[in-house]
Amino acid sequence: MKRPASTFRLNAKLARATWGELSRTEVRGLRSLTEEYGLSVASGDLQLLEGRWYVTHAGLLRIALRKHCCGIRSALVERLSDPLSGRWIFRATVYRSPRSRGFVGFGDADPSNVSSLVRGAEMRVAETRAVNRALRKAYGIGLCSVEELGSFSRRPQSPPPQSKGAQASNVSSSNGQPRLRDQLCLVVRKYNLNPTLVKAYAADFCGTETISGAGRDLVESFISHLSALANENRDALVCKLNSYAAQEPQS
Repeated sequence: MKRPASTFRLNAKLARATWGELSRTEVRGLRSLTEEYGLSVASGDLQLLEGRWYVTHAGLLRIALRKHCCGIRSALVERLSDPLSGRWIFRATVYRSPRSRGFVGFGDADPSNVSSLVRGAEMRVAETRAVNRALRKAYGIGLCSVEELGSFSRRPQSPPPQSKGAQASNVSSSNGQPRLRDQLCLVVRKYNLNPTLVKAYAADFCGTETISGAGRDLVESFISHLSALANENRDALVCKLNSYAAQEPQS
């Protein structure tokens, strides 16, 4: 009987450590999601973006596993897809039981509605979105999934000219987009990477002593590079990061 309460306390503690102090609305939302769906912050089931909770693909799969999902089928909708323009549409069906007729969800992705972090992987994004929507239908989950969001891909409008001295601060500025620091943290959390080793790798990649000394363009390139490596072969990336372990600063 005490398990939901203890799970919520752990979720709240980890959420504050990850995203800072939570508002009352955010705390109530986290409690509801914990109690209703058994989602875990530690397992990467949830993301807090701009004051709203979003479920992740991993969280939806865990819910399906607990509900004894019978199977998931996905297929490319070829007649509506356009490989030349990078537009892909998938149809996914979730079967709750062997006799289930299936719950259908569609997912689309193209360069205009995906984050720059996954640019070039629109086909995989479309399939993930389709599966997420089908899972949310099958199990009555009204919470949007973070993979369905396309707002991260919006480009800033007419950014003002900046001096060289402002390059380092650009790592923390948004110009209408999520801060680069937040984008990097999102990749680190999504793939469960060691943040200290990632910083060391970033400095090496950018050719600077620390990542804060790199220009915005270099940091953006690194984030895109890191996300692509993690998506393609996380184990290989972890091995590469471990090579920087000897370079960790001594406390």
